[in-house]
Amino acid sequence: MQPYGIQSTALRYFLEVVRCGSISEASQRLNVAASAVSRQIAKLERELQTPLLERRARGVVPSAAGERLAVHARKAQLASEQVAAELRGLADLRRGQVRLATTEGFSLDFLPEVIVAFRQGYAGIHFSLEVCAPAAVTRRVQEGDADLGLTFSLRPEPDISVDATLSGAIEAVVAPEHPLACRTGLTLADLQPFPLALPMPDTTVRQLFDICCGVQGLSFEPVLVSNNMQALYRFAALGGGVALSSELSLRSRLREGQLVALPLLDEGLAARRIELQSMAGRELPPAVNAFRQALIAALGR
Repeated sequence: MQPYGIQSTALRYFLEVVRCGSISEASQRLNVAASAVSRQIAKLERELQTPLLERRARGVVPSAAGERLAVHARKAQLASEQVAAELRGLADLRRGQVRLATTEGFSLDFLPEVIVAFRQGYAGIHFSLEVCAPAAVTRRVQEGDADLGLTFSLRPEPDISVDATLSGAIEAVVAPEHPLACRTGLTLADLQPFPLALPMPDTTVRQLFDICCGVQGLSFEPVLVSNNMQALYRFAALGGGVALSSELSLRSRLREGQLVALPLLDEGLAARRIELQSMAGRELPPAVNAFRQALIAALGR
């Protein structure tokens, strides 16, 4: 069921081009000729009397008008899908689909625990969970590819509704028998004598860590760098050294005594927030809205 008011085929092709950043790639995903995609977009531009795409050396990007149309079209498309679901009788929470996007830390324990608890009351609700970098989580929500996003944020983002926030302050994570485990708080300088395990530079943990080290003139040579948070946490739990994380990512492991989290007191390491995000202005389907409320409650605990 497609949005009406503007040629639905042309709008669908336009959205796919914006998503892919390439007419040829969009044509492959749509399984139609590239010339057909170009004709539909040209028709759309004639109807609206404005250019919607800007050609670049490596593909296309939406113009200012194209950006506004894409935001409108995504919301209209999602609203149409919701109406179709309601007409099929899926709005009573006996059936439904929730699409989640999140960073890796929340996918290890927190979100699976909330999903299991939620499905005890709503066994017909199914979930998809995509793990990606923080900025990519927000982008999935903005583009309608995810219903809800749980991610770290350093600044407000356009077209995003923030449904719940929590401190994302970075903490040092060590095994219970580590020499630092008895401390009540640490500074980055306190970590220098110990082996350090760090995530990749595309994470907010690493970005804030690098900025604070630069400001203080501190230098670290991590013994382990990984894009897998599970590996970093396991390294710390085995006594290999110090990892960095937020309390929420490790809540169950801290509760079970596998790890100890220690606040880092340096200015700037508490600059990020954990945000539960949805698309601004979108009326969420009943299943998504019910799970959003469950997430808000879980974050509050």
